Amino acid sequence: MNEIAETPQAVPMHRDGEQPFIHIQGLRKSYRKKGEESVALSNVTLDIYAGDMVSLVGPSGCGKSTLLKILSGLHAHDGGTLEIRAGAGRHFNPGRDVGMVFQQPLLLKWRNILDNVMLPADILGLTRSAARVRALELLDMVGLGGQGKKMPYELSGGMQQRAAIARALLHDPSLVLMDEPFGALDALTREKMNLEMLRIWEQSHKTFVVVTHSIQEAVFLGTHCAVLTAGPARMADFFPITLPAPRTLHVKATPEFTAYVSRIYDLLGVA
Repeated sequence: MNEIAETPQAVPMHRDGEQPFIHIQGLRKSYRKKGEESVALSNVTLDIYAGDMVSLVGPSGCGKSTLLKILSGLHAHDGGTLEIRAGAGRHFNPGRDVGMVFQQPLLLKWRNILDNVMLPADILGLTRSAARVRALELLDMVGLGGQGKKMPYELSGGMQQRAAIARALLHDPSLVLMDEPFGALDALTREKMNLEMLRIWEQSHKTFVVVTHSIQEAVFLGTHCAVLTAGPARMADFFPITLPAPRTLHVKATPEFTAYVSRIYDLLGVA
């Protein structure tokens, strides 16, 4: 494996005096297919702290999306430990504490952009007047100020995905899960959305977990990177990424960036 001696001092995985927001130890998930057990995740271990941007990278079918579904409460795990801290005095509630962004924006074509962003308010029974104010603020934050009355078909793919990100943030979740959010975009739009994603993450002060098949995207976005092997997925490595901030696309031309990319290639056996 290539070392990353060129990179700055690695951030400790266990931070003094701070408990992890998400603690995963030896996590396992299996399914029954035609009477036989199929292991989707095996021995996944990592700690995620509040405010982290964690990228999950690995081959297709290695269990990245399964891990997101477990974090979102959609799937139960059948081995190991998963603990998510909601804050003082209450339990973590996936329905209210998680925001989801998918590869496709999944905007309702009969609702305008503002009403699409406000959809979680309707589902969760939030006060509509307050939700509208927040939705307008979020549209400004994602660069769609003044676009709320437009219909989804009037926006580009990248703009629709920005609206989907705003929708995921409307109910003020503490955890935002993103499953290949830019996979359907062209290369140039995807680069621009990577920059926008970092800006939105910094402004929102949320914890993000992002699944991607792009090794370069995983390095560019992440404060930490989890590398999963081909199924049944296990944790090949989980390490901090200490590239300078704020990040620009020029960082991709640096030796530090290349070293991180090479490290992941080596872990996945494609170097």
